[in-house]
Amino acid sequence: MSTRRRFLGAATAVGAMAFLGSTEAASADESNPGPDSAALELQARNAIFAVDTGTQKHYDVLRAELIKRLSPVIVVQNDDRGGLYTLVHNGEQESLHPVSEIFELAKSIAHAPLGIYSITAPYLSHRIPDLPSSARLDEHDVDMVAFKGPGTSDWVSPLQAFGTALTTARQQLDNAHLPQELEASSTQILDVALTFINESVQRGSFDVKSFENFTGGLNDAVGTNMRYAAQAQIDGVEDLMKRWRGKVGKEDWPGLYIVVLSIWTTSALNQNSVIVKQFMDPAKADSHLIDLPTAQLPADPVFVALDNVARIVQDNVAAEMVFPADRKLADALKGPEDLLAQEILHQLACPYQSKTATKKAIGAAP
Repeated sequence: MSTRRRFLGAATAVGAMAFLGSTEAASADESNPGPDSAALELQARNAIFAVDTGTQKHYDVLRAELIKRLSPVIVVQNDDRGGLYTLVHNGEQESLHPVSEIFELAKSIAHAPLGIYSITAPYLSHRIPDLPSSARLDEHDVDMVAFKGPGTSDWVSPLQAFGTALTTARQQLDNAHLPQELEASSTQILDVALTFINESVQRGSFDVKSFENFTGGLNDAVGTNMRYAAQAQIDGVEDLMKRWRGKVGKEDWPGLYIVVLSIWTTSALNQNSVIVKQFMDPAKADSHLIDLPTAQLPADPVFVALDNVARIVQDNVAAEMVFPADRKLADALKGPEDLLAQEILHQLACPYQSKTATKKAIGAAP
């Protein structure tokens, strides 16, 4: 009888009546209506979800254990000082800034026009004048940046305050003992920037044209500062990489992973990535140099880097074991490509064919 009740609970009303007759079916249905189909569906789906929950749990356990054993790894967090470098090797860490202050000093002065732009941009007119650079300006971008417009003089006070900072730097530039060429270019940048500030305040206005006149003549000077900053970074990073290569040793160095963390706007062809790549094993540099863009630089860059390397390392092995017969899927699991990306691209390219194939597969299922 218990078997019959279970069957009745799963059968439809019509099927039950056909099997036992309407009177008996109605009586059985009233005494034991059987489990609710929605509840059964929920239970089944939760059981399926539990599979992935378990997978994620064990994946995380493996990653946590692997993080402790990663070696050697170099973590680079880009910053205003040329990069904070950390070597992780055999359970030990060494962190330092290898780049001299010339890097930061040269960039600091070169950034003056950008500082002035940041103050004045919200007060620009939405009307873009006919200038050589106008064709490259996106009108919608200008509309969003110039959110206050030219109808107010609120920009005067912050611009004057920034001018005071530039004046102080200009007055003390001789005492910084910069290389002569760098001092000359820095002097030019500061003088021209102060002229723009003074003229704009006196006139009570500025616009895209006056700003372009200000910055257009500074290309060579800014280029000189960039050259000194680049050379300082190259010298500092190369000296450190040579020392760390000797410390790690010839046996372990080929397996080196380097993770460079930066904000998105500097993540492509990042200056630190360019320098360190030349010290890596050429056969592994493309796969072992990880450029990791972040929305904000993390509070613990070493942990973030190691967490990502652990995922990469364990996925490299998983790819070959989980997809031994499918090269395309294995490569997707190894790299930054999402496993579903190719299938989504295929379906977007030919949605009708994909839907038809799916329906046929469902119809053919036992």
